[in-house]
Amino acid sequence: MLKKIRRRVKTIFHKRRSHNNPPPPFSPTMSPSPPQTADNHHSRSRPFTFPQTHSTVLPDPSTFFSHHLLSNPLPTNSFFQNFVLKNGDQPEYIHPYLIKSSQSSLSLSYPSLFKNPSFIYQVFIPDLTISTLDNHNPNATHTISSFDHLSVTLDFPSSNLRFFLVRGSPFLTCNVLSKVSLSISTIHAILGLTPNSSCTKYTIKLNNTQTWLLYASSPINLSCDNINKTITSSVFSGVIRIAALPNKNPNSEAVLDRFSSCYPVSGDANLTKPFHLEYNWEKKGWGDLLMLAHPLHLRLLSNDDSSVSVLEDFKYDGIDGELVGVVGNSWILKIDPVSVTWHSIKGVEEESHSEIIQALVKDVDALNSSAISTPSSYFYGKLVARAARLALIAEEVSYLEVIPTIKKFLKDTIEPWLEGTFSANGFLYDPKWGGIVTKQGSLDPGADFGFGIYNDHHYHLGYFIYGISVLAKLDPAWGRKYRPQSYAMMADYMNLRRRGDSHYTSLRCFDFWKLHSWAGGLTEFGDGRNQESTSEAVNAYYSAALMGLAYGDSHLVSIGSTILAFEIKAAQTWWHVKKDINNNNSLYPEEFTRDNRVVSVLWANKRDSGLWFAPADWKECRLGIQLLPLLPISEVLFSDVGFVKAVVEWTWPALGREGVGEGWKGFVYALQGVYDKNGALGNIGKLNGHDDGNSLTNLLWWVYSRGDGEGCDGEGKYCWFRHYCH
Repeated sequence: MLKKIRRRVKTIFHKRRSHNNPPPPFSPTMSPSPPQTADNHHSRSRPFTFPQTHSTVLPDPSTFFSHHLLSNPLPTNSFFQNFVLKNGDQPEYIHPYLIKSSQSSLSLSYPSLFKNPSFIYQVFIPDLTISTLDNHNPNATHTISSFDHLSVTLDFPSSNLRFFLVRGSPFLTCNVLSKVSLSISTIHAILGLTPNSSCTKYTIKLNNTQTWLLYASSPINLSCDNINKTITSSVFSGVIRIAALPNKNPNSEAVLDRFSSCYPVSGDANLTKPFHLEYNWEKKGWGDLLMLAHPLHLRLLSNDDSSVSVLEDFKYDGIDGELVGVVGNSWILKIDPVSVTWHSIKGVEEESHSEIIQALVKDVDALNSSAISTPSSYFYGKLVARAARLALIAEEVSYLEVIPTIKKFLKDTIEPWLEGTFSANGFLYDPKWGGIVTKQGSLDPGADFGFGIYNDHHYHLGYFIYGISVLAKLDPAWGRKYRPQSYAMMADYMNLRRRGDSHYTSLRCFDFWKLHSWAGGLTEFGDGRNQESTSEAVNAYYSAALMGLAYGDSHLVSIGSTILAFEIKAAQTWWHVKKDINNNNSLYPEEFTRDNRVVSVLWANKRDSGLWFAPADWKECRLGIQLLPLLPISEVLFSDVGFVKAVVEWTWPALGREGVGEGWKGFVYALQGVYDKNGALGNIGKLNGHDDGNSLTNLLWWVYSRGDGEGCDGEGKYCWFRHYCH
């Protein structure tokens, strides 16, 4: 069935603003307006960069990136990262196919799904491998000649092949640049190779029940060698497209035939205005463009702003859920607005102020910057953010007497990192890939949880940015003094500029197609990128938006809030596992859904119940890592009260295990407080300790600001700038 989604055609004019006239709140043009990064309008001088380092642990990008790309910052957490690490021969999931490059050939797999209660993953089998005959250098590596948010182009110079790998394309598109003979091999037996009358389409039947369709821009002669399981061609130049034929609908082949002549060569994603994301593909050939949408795309495709047609019965299987056909040269995704506020959405019960203040005084009295022993950028950042939370809670309960002490602690802990005077560690600038690393991380790839090879950047920096934002709010003069350094730190993971003078890659961790972040950095993984803690990713973008509030930078507020909204929705879609599969609330197989309420580590090609630091049965850790740090925005992330109760009940038996950490218990009790305030307060009162980024003050603030127990969906009365967006 063809479902039409109408479009309201509009033209967006991008006007240059004078610095003398500040933009209105939540400007309708989000990109590429100047105040997006540290390289912005606050100073006409050269933007601040941290001292340069020459890391001994970073890989050399020149092995795989084309020379003309090396002068600009390069992606370090992208969907194609495996293609530029080590030998470049680990597969990547470029929906709907797993694709692997090796020895001047490219293999594609329409993967099957392996599933059990512990994990789910897609099995890579090289269903088809494309190369050329008589290659003079068969061991040559590929080169990345271009990339963007939605695509990457792989060149095989020795084979004269160029592959346009565009995410969500049901076709693999190969441009044969000069006359060569092609080889298409398989590990399966070839049951049939049938051409159409013009030899521009072939049907390839394999003995694993798969059928593949090959389309050519001009007649091509293919022959089959069943003994060697290989199909070869006569000399050919032009474009070939290959697609697996999905078995879900008998009309699928007709759909592929209809759209086989129009192919995308690149794709870009733009934040056109708050809470809107627009995809635009550069296409060649003729006719309309057919792409595939994952489940979150389908929920967010705008009913009035996108000229697209959804082919509801044209579907491919995938680990992220069914991929559904969408026809259109551009899409607009519109997400519900999410408010960014310093304080709780509903406010703290006045009757609870005295209890919170009593805990607040003790927590503030215990602040001592000289007693901090950790040099870790992660654990140090958590301590900074913990103290900043105390300041904002003090504002909420109107107990300002403690704020001077907190301000001093924040200055004493933050300034050494901004000034480079922290002897045990510090931030440095890496010009090779374009980003911030730590002193320790530049010498040891395992230090700071891999920060020196771009792992977990949004986690670590998000904590620092939270503390900086709060301090800049409390002390504007301090904020002005350290704005260049602060914006440089924020820009490492929040940059949107694409001009050559930018020091950082575009939105380092955020994936514009999956609509969530990755944390894996420059480490080769067989299952692609991964992310464990969605709540720490949420904290990173929430903190960036708070920085915008602190500095009066409405553009940064808009960008941070928009990315934040997508991150939250993606976490609720793919990390929060709903039990009622019959109500289509779960995208995962029943085997996995039955035993799991959260995905512990989400990989591009895998869902895992085990954490990096704990086994699957440590459910308190699995819950806690998806909640910490506890913030006002946590209310939006866990707005589904029914799910909150289910995940707490699922976790509860694990609390009886010997050795469960008090800090992890605190996060379980925090979610208990969403629906059982008195029970949660009783349990919190029995705790003997807290997570290093949490405190008794913060837990009491959370429980006493739960209001009447109604869920918040990030819109309506809880979204104070909704009228700017809709």
